[in-house]
Amino acid sequence: MTKTIQKITPHLWFDKEAKDAAEFYTSIFSNSKVTNVTTLHNTPSGDTDIVSFELRKMPFIAISAGPFFKFNPSISFLVSCNTTDESERLWQRLSKHGEILMEYNTYPWAERYGWLNDRFGLSWQIMVHREQINKQSISPVLMFVGSLYGKAEEAINYYTSIFPKSKIRHITRYNDGEEPDKKGNVKFASFILEGQEFGALDSAHEHNFAFNEAISFIIHCDTQKEIDYYWNKLSAVPESEQCGWLKDKFGISWQIVPSGMEEMMKKGSKEQIARVTKSFLKMKKFDITKLKQAYEG
Repeated sequence: MTKTIQKITPHLWFDKEAKDAAEFYTSIFSNSKVTNVTTLHNTPSGDTDIVSFELRKMPFIAISAGPFFKFNPSISFLVSCNTTDESERLWQRLSKHGEILMEYNTYPWAERYGWLNDRFGLSWQIMVHREQINKQSISPVLMFVGSLYGKAEEAINYYTSIFPKSKIRHITRYNDGEEPDKKGNVKFASFILEGQEFGALDSAHEHNFAFNEAISFIIHCDTQKEIDYYWNKLSAVPESEQCGWLKDKFGISWQIVPSGMEEMMKKGSKEQIARVTKSFLKMKKFDITKLKQAYEG
């Protein structure tokens, strides 16, 4: 029986710490494990580790590919916990040697909540949410700041128009008296893409960061037609197109990848992986036929 692949997978870019980070995260989240480690040789970043892992059964991929991009809170991961004990344990482990952005405390919207950057710089929101509507307990959250302030709702409408099995669950808006935020802009929104939950918000406060390639989202595609569809819908920055990567009009990075590529990299011989790597390094948008030909030699 073929295992169902999650359609959209968060991808985390580290300098050299992908394996250490994956081992750390899987040690503190329940129902978590490292599922695969592959090393690519002779890439522009040298030898590159790609680590697949699951947190609470949600797939992630991490890469050690050099000090080119740094995590920041423009994309964070909201962790919904059923108990205060669970949330406090995660808060203590993730905040150690990290940076507190919002103190772990009681807030109007949550029994317990806090926002932090962990020791690797990755941003987490920890929240007690006893009655989860959606079983997904870790959700990527997009924060629109600076020149993108006020664009959260436009982005939500844009993404839900592109992905099947998508909908807007709810939008909470700023009111008068919540300056510097503007009345009507998105205070927090929850939306579904391909059955997966995401969050988004606008923030008018001063932030010295923006979306970058440190966190991207892999879209697993079964056919070339599907690759072409997402590429044409999302790509808005031609100079950012390379090796299956693109940037959309909000500056968020996506990777449009054949579903079978992960199996090639997991099960292929060193020679097969080397041929596939050499082939895809020449590509912007992936060509499934050429990748299969490289794999088969």
